[in-house]
Amino acid sequence: MQIGKDLTENIRYMKQRFADCGDIIFREFGAVDGDWRLCLIYVDNMVSTQAVEEIILTNIMNRCDNLEAEGKLHALMHSVIANKDVQIVEDLEEVVQGVLVGDTLILMDDSPFALQASTKGYPNRGVGQAETEVVVQGPKDAFTEVLATNLVLIRRRIHDTRLKVIRNQCGSRGKTDIALLYFSDLVRPEILEQVKTQIQQIQTNAILDSGALEQFLEKRKFSPFPQLQMTERPDKAVAALLEGRVVVVVDNSPFVILLPTTLNVFFQAAEDYYDRWQIMSFIRFMRYVAAFVAVALPGLYIALSVYHPELLPTTLALKIAETRQSIPFSVVGEVVLMELAFELLREAGIRLPSPVSSTIGIVGGIIIGSAAVDAGLVSPAVVIVSALTGICTFVIPNISVVSGLRLSKYVVIFLAATLGLFGFWTGILLLLVHLAELSSYGIPYLYPFCSASANDYRDLKDSLFRMPLQWLKQKLSIFSRKGGEK
Repeated sequence: MQIGKDLTENIRYMKQRFADCGDIIFREFGAVDGDWRLCLIYVDNMVSTQAVEEIILTNIMNRCDNLEAEGKLHALMHSVIANKDVQIVEDLEEVVQGVLVGDTLILMDDSPFALQASTKGYPNRGVGQAETEVVVQGPKDAFTEVLATNLVLIRRRIHDTRLKVIRNQCGSRGKTDIALLYFSDLVRPEILEQVKTQIQQIQTNAILDSGALEQFLEKRKFSPFPQLQMTERPDKAVAALLEGRVVVVVDNSPFVILLPTTLNVFFQAAEDYYDRWQIMSFIRFMRYVAAFVAVALPGLYIALSVYHPELLPTTLALKIAETRQSIPFSVVGEVVLMELAFELLREAGIRLPSPVSSTIGIVGGIIIGSAAVDAGLVSPAVVIVSALTGICTFVIPNISVVSGLRLSKYVVIFLAATLGLFGFWTGILLLLVHLAELSSYGIPYLYPFCSASANDYRDLKDSLFRMPLQWLKQKLSIFSRKGGEK
């Protein structure tokens, strides 16, 4: 609806749109001895009070005496309102949206348009430290829930005009602000267009977090493994941009989305590149070993102890049999019982306050495991297997891929319990087949362990092992288009 010249009618319409909205402020006032009638509309406590009072209200009241009546709002915008961002709005729906995003809208009598001044000043927690991706050596800052702040954290690390930002909105009611960041000379155009099209086609009321947007963008909805990467670290986001990937920043979320994604990137931590390559290569290799152990160890224990004890060393087989003499449950029941107990401890540790969570996780695990052994409910070997499995999941630096591995572990347990060693290897093979058929925006999920020749084997230098940075800094990643700088 077009803005009319009658200020009273415009205010009446706006008050109808904001009926029963007690936080919407309508400030009517006069200037130039009352000859100019104006109205400010904004959300209380969502704008900077100082900006509204000093930059807009005070200036209009005290500095309009010498302005001509013709083109009043134009004169205010160019000569009176000392705001960095002021734009003309000609539709009342645009006025509504401007108010809701935290700006101040200025309506004036006898003027067919309004001014939208950027006065956002909503509360935020500031830039804190990363909590889910902690590093010993490297930057400590983390993204916040404010999109503008997150963009600054990225911009301060890259001083290059080729870094582009595309703003968009998603959600029919929430209208969440979303920003796409990419390097114009590195990004693959087809990937960028696909992401923009996907976001425009999302049909939902609101996107409350980047995790929700991630689920809308993923291709394989039923896969337990993430096909997009999320991070709260600005340095990881910048590293992804330099590889030619797209970074999606969602307002109200302290996590950003990195795409495309391969399984390999989930085993890369930020500090891998801040320490010597020898030790970090060893640690990265251990992460892959830990991932295999987290999936395979419980199922392998069941298969060997139940179906193939002859494959175990005689001493170990006799020791396991001796400790199980008074156990009322089967080996499968023991393993499932302990695995579920550790899952509950993990979940309890997340929900409890931080000072208490670590105590519950460590002490609870020790007490429950020891009590279960003393009560004769489980054998010591099962406690060791479950504890080692749980420890291995904490080695992997990405919680999303850990969740996929945790679910896959129960599939392997079920197959090993029903088919023995054959079922165990069937479960591992099914897992590898599922990972092999996944892709992220045309990039194979198991790259560079498969299809490495597509990029002349360059990406193998930063896969299972991390080669020296001198070998990596000039490499052309598979994520970037072929015309990128080498």
